[in-house]
Amino acid sequence: MIRIVIAEDQALVLGALAALLGLDDEIEVVGRAVNGQQALALCRSASPDIVLTDIEMPLMTGLELAAALKEEGCACKVVIVTTFARAGYLRRAMQAGVRGYLLKDAPADSLAAAIRTVHAGGRAIAPELAIEGWGGEQDPLSERERQVLRLAGEGKSGADIAKAIHLSEGTVRNYLSEAISKLNAGNRVEAFRLARDAGWL
Repeated sequence: MIRIVIAEDQALVLGALAALLGLDDEIEVVGRAVNGQQALALCRSASPDIVLTDIEMPLMTGLELAAALKEEGCACKVVIVTTFARAGYLRRAMQAGVRGYLLKDAPADSLAAAIRTVHAGGRAIAPELAIEGWGGEQDPLSERERQVLRLAGEGKSGADIAKAIHLSEGTVRNYLSEAISKLNAGNRVEAFRLARDAGWL
């Protein structure tokens, strides 16, 4: 039996994925999470074989979840199911140790097949993403610059960002300035948009 945790912030999609996978005799859904932090806690407590996760979620993204699991040395393998066919996302997913990367509009039977492939030690990358994923520009941002820029894109002030990630306001300003400069943007809003559209956030 392949034990799975599903992380998805849209209740309808979460329910549909759980129902779909629940029909498979070889797959057991052992937990559901509506954000990355919940998923991380479930992976620690339920010890699933695979976590099936979206990218864009509150509190912790699917990519941050994958990176956290890798850093902790968790044996759980990560499969991302997303609407984002962006080269930057795929590259970051590979760096975080993600074993599967599929699009939400893929046929239902391909999801179970991908889960079996990953569980057996293989990789499952949507072919159209694999081709696109190694082209395009390289991500110029550091992890901290991404974090600060993402919070700025949510409309948080420098003081709010500093408080949220335990840095001084001056340090936050420096990270924002570096990110804006690297992206040749006019301001933090433009920098956020450029980085988001490139799949770097």
